[in-house]
Amino acid sequence: MDATVAHAPRGGPTPLFGAYGIVKRFGAFTANDGIDLEIRAGEVHALLGENGAGKSTLMKILYGLLEPTEGVVTHRGDIVRLANPDAARALGIGMVFQHFSLCENLTVAENIALVMPPALRGRALTERIAGLGRDYGLHLDPARPVWSLSAGERQRIEIVRCLLQDPKLVILDEPTSVLTPGEAEALFTVLERLRDEGRALLYISHRLDEVRRLCTRATILRGGRVVGTCDPQAETARSLAALMVGTQVREVRPKANRPRSADRLVVDHLTLPAPGLHATPLRDLSLTVAEGEILGIAGIAGNGQAELFDALSGERRAPNPEAVRLDGRPAGTLGINARRRLGAAFVPEERNGHAAAPGMSLSENALLSRHATAPLSRFGLLRLGAARDLARRIIEAFDVRKAGPDPAAGTLSGGNLQKFVVGREILAEPGILVINQPTWGVDAAAAAHIRQAVLDLAGRGCAVLVISQDLDELFEVADSIAVLHAGALSSPVPTSQTSRAAVGLLMGGAGEAEAHAPIAAAPADALAAVS
Repeated sequence: MDATVAHAPRGGPTPLFGAYGIVKRFGAFTANDGIDLEIRAGEVHALLGENGAGKSTLMKILYGLLEPTEGVVTHRGDIVRLANPDAARALGIGMVFQHFSLCENLTVAENIALVMPPALRGRALTERIAGLGRDYGLHLDPARPVWSLSAGERQRIEIVRCLLQDPKLVILDEPTSVLTPGEAEALFTVLERLRDEGRALLYISHRLDEVRRLCTRATILRGGRVVGTCDPQAETARSLAALMVGTQVREVRPKANRPRSADRLVVDHLTLPAPGLHATPLRDLSLTVAEGEILGIAGIAGNGQAELFDALSGERRAPNPEAVRLDGRPAGTLGINARRRLGAAFVPEERNGHAAAPGMSLSENALLSRHATAPLSRFGLLRLGAARDLARRIIEAFDVRKAGPDPAAGTLSGGNLQKFVVGREILAEPGILVINQPTWGVDAAAAAHIRQAVLDLAGRGCAVLVISQDLDELFEVADSIAVLHAGALSSPVPTSQTSRAAVGLLMGGAGEAEAHAPIAAAPADALAAVS
């Protein structure tokens, strides 16, 4: 213990929380290697690093989900042992997770009650949830079951659940990854208020413009070690990205003269009822994506994005075959395997559980979307050796960081699992790709890699439909953008002929004439008003 106490602060103001000499090993793999971190009251401190740098491991130690192999955590200068999240919460530490820790079959209120004291349950809890909704714009229906909610709505539960505990330190792991710009602006207002109240915030995000706006100090991790600290407001997003990955991040560039001939993905007057009480019906949707084209679909979470993806992937079937056509062939009533046989590939929004089975190895997960199209052995079984080769190719092509030769998918960081899932589909060389939230939770270098891979795939003739809540992403990769609102789709507009403000107005429910009329004079901050 003496060796670790030697890392405790000497001189200067005592930090609210500190971590000194933190080492965390998983077998032979060292996720954190001698990390020192100090967090002061009234500051927003960024923790930056590429996927697999050790950020999430360190956060889990501070929240009591993991115990360090070596090192100490301090609270106001005193060494403390955070044996579990209850101990962390008792000291005033709250956490908003990147991956939702919610029980699908419970309601919003029941999920929040799980971490509340008995006195704050039932009607009292419902009133507190409503109060936070009024105060911070984080509106939730306490009676809705979690399974019926969009990703953005689930994120609100995590934030409200944390704030109801009156934390002194709030740890936020990619809090805006599934939020629209308007929702993110509302969150920033909340965070700035918490900071002004004297609370500390530890902020993890790959959206570096957010970091520059909110944070006045940043600690940068690479390979499990601290490689530097800086004032984010004195840096550019590009220089921060270079500090994180150790090299300049390449710019994304579309291939010139992409083929544009045949329509490959056609949706023709698709109407589907809501699949559940709180889901969104699809209302007379029509769209066309040609060979070599990328169509972006923008929208606020909960407006039919998940329902559209399910209808395109075959997880929900249309009432007639002609409602969805793949390379001219009617596919509306076909399931996902049959659509894959027609040359389509799909990347869902939720990587854990939907795109990948967390308890299965990477090679086994490589088979999940290939079993209907992969070659069979003489016994009719999928060739596991081929799956291992495929997993290796994905890992190498998309720089997937992992521990061990073929680990379980659930052991990867969120960003690395996203790279694996996207790589699995792109390396199939599909003729049609539907991808939902392609760079959710990945670092700047990985986001650039994924976006370039999507552009390159389109350059080889693939028709790509990208559903994303990241408008910067859509304006970077899409040829045209349509907006999904309340289950209805606006007419696609070439990216070069629209603006973030116009798209934001459509996301908020404005008509197409109203949204596009003021494009030339739209103020730069118009989008921030959309929530």
